[in-house]
Amino acid sequence: MSTPGRKAMLDRRHPQLSIRRQCALLGLARSGAYRLAKPANDNDLGLMRRLDELFTAWPFLGSRRMAAMLRG
Repeated sequence: MSTPGRKAMLDRRHPQLSIRRQCALLGLARSGAYRLAKPANDNDLGLMRRLDELFTAWPFLGSRRMAAMLRG
């Protein structure tokens, strides 16, 4: 099961199992259980979209070449 799926199984109001015990049973880090994920802003979404376009067109390029193409 994926990490988001396991996080969804956490019950913060469980009367008998603490968050610590639930994280241990689910194999999650407690730091991830307490911190809420920040939503991506428009700049990040645009960058991710452009990276996806570049990778789809040229999947064999490395990270350095991708960075150079993003700058250009």
